[in-house]
Amino acid sequence: MKKIGYNLALQLNFILLAFVNLSYNLFPSYLSSFYLRIFGFRISASSCVHRCCKFFHLGRLKIGRHSFISFGCYLDNRREIIIGDNVEIAHNVKIYTLGHDIDSPKFETKGKPVIIKDHVFIFSNALIMPGVTLNEGAVVLPGAVVTKDVEAYTVVGGNPAKFVKRRNADNQHECFYPFMFAP
Repeated sequence: MKKIGYNLALQLNFILLAFVNLSYNLFPSYLSSFYLRIFGFRISASSCVHRCCKFFHLGRLKIGRHSFISFGCYLDNRREIIIGDNVEIAHNVKIYTLGHDIDSPKFETKGKPVIIKDHVFIFSNALIMPGVTLNEGAVVLPGAVVTKDVEAYTVVGGNPAKFVKRRNADNQHECFYPFMFAP
């Protein structure tokens, strides 16, 4: 009987999550962040999550000031995603915090939070894997698969992502994306 109650609660949570993933798209960008905060997401009022992103859990997402997440991103926040200030995440980026233990006979899940520090830029179609920290000022090039931490002010690219070059630490920008609706 206890398992039935657990499964029912889990299913209701999935239904609510599906509702949130669908309904927040109905609001302009500056209101969608407010709407998501109702469901436990911690998003700064000056940050923006554009339409058509997919969340994997209610809450467990923290976004600092002046950060921007473009359309079509997958935010697997089942183990938490922490995003700093002035972070830009381009379209179709996938950030994962949970996977399966391929050495387990039961293929159990395992995962860790993803931490993205201030002034990071992630180009389109990049994959960020569980447990990765992108340190301040890091840049992830398009299509990169990031499986390990990225040092501060470092550019990485490829699959798996490898060092490309160092960046100038003076390249600290402030994001400002004042559009109500974006593609």
